[in-house]
Amino acid sequence: MAVSFSANAKSEMCRVFPQRACCALAESFGILLFCNSFSREGIRIVTESREFAQFLPKLFKKAFNLSFDLFPSLEAPGKLVFQITNPDKLDVIMESCGFSLDRTLSLHVNLPVVENDCCKAAFLRGAFLAGGSVTDPEKGYHMEITTTHQSVAGETYMLMHEILTFYPKTAQRGGAQVLYIKQSDHISDFLTFLGAPVAAMGIMEARLEKELNNKVNRRCNCDDANTSKVVEAAQEQINAIRILSERGMLESLPAKLAQAAQARQANPSATLTELAGLMEPPITKPAMNHRMKKLVELAKETDQ
Repeated sequence: MAVSFSANAKSEMCRVFPQRACCALAESFGILLFCNSFSREGIRIVTESREFAQFLPKLFKKAFNLSFDLFPSLEAPGKLVFQITNPDKLDVIMESCGFSLDRTLSLHVNLPVVENDCCKAAFLRGAFLAGGSVTDPEKGYHMEITTTHQSVAGETYMLMHEILTFYPKTAQRGGAQVLYIKQSDHISDFLTFLGAPVAAMGIMEARLEKELNNKVNRRCNCDDANTSKVVEAAQEQINAIRILSERGMLESLPAKLAQAAQARQANPSATLTELAGLMEPPITKPAMNHRMKKLVELAKETDQ
């Protein structure tokens, strides 16, 4: 099965392991707030990424000094599920994130955990790893992260603006809160910020290729339109000369018009520039155009 663009981006991010304990905590915090379930009843993180599955236990060990209660086999097909249900472990995690099993009613982004710029980047990287996706740029530009916690979505919205200087768009989908970006340059900037410069480059390359293709198509369409106009004009001129010939008027035309008519008859597919070069002496394209228009006008006058 082909690996998706989104999976490759996450795989790239998993190579960025936080060296500082504060960043490990912030990235774990982002994962927890955007994962499948984080509550006083337990933690449940589901992923299809083998790289994320390898990364996650090491991250939680550094951030909380604990292991998962349910640890899937990386050889297992399909989705991999990580769980923590032990109350003591949950208490450690909640307190580390600034929550309490007894007093916390709703989850939110605790600012002390994301105080430093490096921790903000780590938090958003964790959010994307757990609840994010990005569309293959060959198909379109769309990047999003999803959470079931309304306060978390609002606070992450402001955090993204603070760091990236633009606001993501928001939506609701089946009870979930979605933050999304649709501009290619913003997606590229966000991926770079999260530690996936290769994926970001893929966005930029796809955009440049599309712009080049569009430019070529516009040029071809323009050339086709111009070619059609040239062919139509030449056909009109040939028909005019035929009418003048049938009326016996070619012989009585001024020398310059007669020469132009003969050149067009002998060269039905030639451009005005090419016909102008055949005149004796050679003339300019506008002058040749004037002669052809005169022939067409004469034909219309005699056909009335």
